[in-house]
Amino acid sequence: MATRKYEQRLRADAAEQTRKRILEAVYEQLRRAPSEPVSVEQVARMAEVARSTVYLIFGSRAGLFDALSTDLWWHRAGFQQVVDAVAHPDAREHLREGIAAGVRVFAAHRDVFRALFSMAQLDSDAVGGAIAKIEEDRAGGMAHLARRLAEQEVLRPDVTVGEAADVLWLLASFDSFDQLYTARKLAVDDVARTLITTAERTLCR
Repeated sequence: MATRKYEQRLRADAAEQTRKRILEAVYEQLRRAPSEPVSVEQVARMAEVARSTVYLIFGSRAGLFDALSTDLWWHRAGFQQVVDAVAHPDAREHLREGIAAGVRVFAAHRDVFRALFSMAQLDSDAVGGAIAKIEEDRAGGMAHLARRLAEQEVLRPDVTVGEAADVLWLLASFDSFDQLYTARKLAVDDVARTLITTAERTLCR
């Protein structure tokens, strides 16, 4: 019985290593050539597995991108920083730390995020769903922050919770980050400072 459990653990470990190797191959393909379509065949070659193995593990091309987005957002990019910001008891600090953490997340893997967000517009069946999930979670987070700002009487009296959620959604987006970081060539801290200042001046008392 002990031998069987050991063998099962070895197989599980091997399967997990294969899964990580495939995700790393997708990540590297996006990082090295963000403007080129991601080929499952190329991913399989880079990961040193059969093409059928990719589909066996992830089910479909869409499943592969779903897994990559989850891995990128929650593990590689340090999204825990954003989660920690949400837990702050002060809503204004939640706003500041949340935007700053989001900027650091985007900056850590800018080229891959840029590729994914762009591909979502061109390949909605495969990539669009993965990005839609990220954006849905982000929308919920902005609505939660807007409600907290209102509950703690931080919002300006002429700003509704819905309006605040819309402004926060805009300022905390990848595109807002990238316009400052890439187009304007601001440093990460300066991007965060600009977005935080804009949010506070627009929304807060």
